[in-house]
Amino acid sequence: FLRFLFNNLHLNTWIKDEWSHFYDSLYVKENFIDPLLRWQPKVQQLIEQLTDKLSNRTPTVKTSTVTQPKEFNLTVPKPHATPLPLPVHLPVLEKRRPVPPSTYKPPKEKKQLEEIKQKNLQKANVSNTHQFRCAAMKSERREVRYKILSHLNIPQEVVPFLPLYLEVVWKPVLKQYIGELQIDNIPIKLNTAAILREGALYQRKMEEELKRIENLQQGAGDSSEFLEWQKQMRGKDLEAQLAEIECRRLQGKLSHEEAVLARQNVIQENKKKADLLREEKAELMHQYAEKRLQEQKEIKELVEQVMEGHKNIKQVKTKLQEYKQQIAQQVCEETGELLRQALEEEEEKARKRYELIQQIRAMESIPSIRHKFVDLTETGGHGLFGEMSIVELRERLALLKEAQKAAEEEKRDQIIHEKQAKEQLLLDKLDQISRFRAELGRAAALKQEDKKKKFQSGERPMKDERILNLQKKIVEKKMERKKQAGLL
Repeated sequence: FLRFLFNNLHLNTWIKDEWSHFYDSLYVKENFIDPLLRWQPKVQQLIEQLTDKLSNRTPTVKTSTVTQPKEFNLTVPKPHATPLPLPVHLPVLEKRRPVPPSTYKPPKEKKQLEEIKQKNLQKANVSNTHQFRCAAMKSERREVRYKILSHLNIPQEVVPFLPLYLEVVWKPVLKQYIGELQIDNIPIKLNTAAILREGALYQRKMEEELKRIENLQQGAGDSSEFLEWQKQMRGKDLEAQLAEIECRRLQGKLSHEEAVLARQNVIQENKKKADLLREEKAELMHQYAEKRLQEQKEIKELVEQVMEGHKNIKQVKTKLQEYKQQIAQQVCEETGELLRQALEEEEEKARKRYELIQQIRAMESIPSIRHKFVDLTETGGHGLFGEMSIVELRERLALLKEAQKAAEEEKRDQIIHEKQAKEQLLLDKLDQISRFRAELGRAAALKQEDKKKKFQSGERPMKDERILNLQKKIVEKKMERKKQAGLL
């Protein structure tokens, strides 16, 4: 088949004609006939190999010659002694300055500050000994407190919370009752304003009392029942307020216990975080040590480079010194010239100054009239309306002084009369105040006895359920906190 297909005669004759029936003749020649003709020699060799193989013939194989290596013709080196190593010169650093002795001594300022601090502490200790001296309650204050409690009909269980109650809620009520209670033992500063103020107060109270009596005579009702009801309602409000205050106090205590528990939990979490931070810190320190070693190597190389550069410093110094000498010589020449010019200018100024002094002395040597006679009775002659002589001025001033002195005497007499009248008024007011105090003191004593009787017959209030519940919760929280502390 290959012999038939790749035969030149067959390809150019009838095979080409048959393919031309299906394709264009030019296309057949370029794409079919020409490629087959190009491959014909190789196909012919293949056909021969196949025929030899079919006829059991061994093909002749060409054997290639093996390359034989040859040695290089090298010169033999002569033996020689090994040279000694050169000495290595290490860089020599400059001698460092010694550390100053003041580095290891504390500064004087620190010692002075310590002395000042000790003195201040001593002063503070001395002042703290008298810090709470004013907190001691005097006997008069105890009496006032007892009278207020008896007047308000407050039980003994409420007494510990009385200051807070009076400051927050019943401060206006306290002022009202203190105004009603007149205690003779309280000292009053008897100045003019206090006397007049207290006199006006008693006068107003007297007018109110007279008005009340007139109203009662005319058939008006008494307000004692209303006042009694008002006191009872205030007492109930006081009990409710005190219970509320106690609840708030217990709630604060409960929140404190809860805060302690939360703090213990936070401490445990912080311990765990601290362990993690220690591990991270150890790793960072290891990295830092490696980095420092690398930096030390770089610094050592840099020092060697700097020492090489120091060798050329001497030449630079000599050149710089020569340049400075030249500059100094030029400056000396310029300064000499400037000094000479300045000396000439100073001589010229001194000459002119001497001439000016001579002229002034010549002018002063001329005689002049220095005395002038003045007549005190004559005017100045300036043409003014109020112009007068010195004698007339002195007379007018004397008259004005006499008139001023007379006015002062009159004013002094008037002030003395007013002062005497005021003193008499104050004495009358003091007499009136003493009478009113005596009467009000007796009335206050009667009221106190009535209040004591009512206070002794009063009942004690019961505790609120909220307070009991809060106390139980606080006890439970304390037990839980102790258990948590034991675990820590």
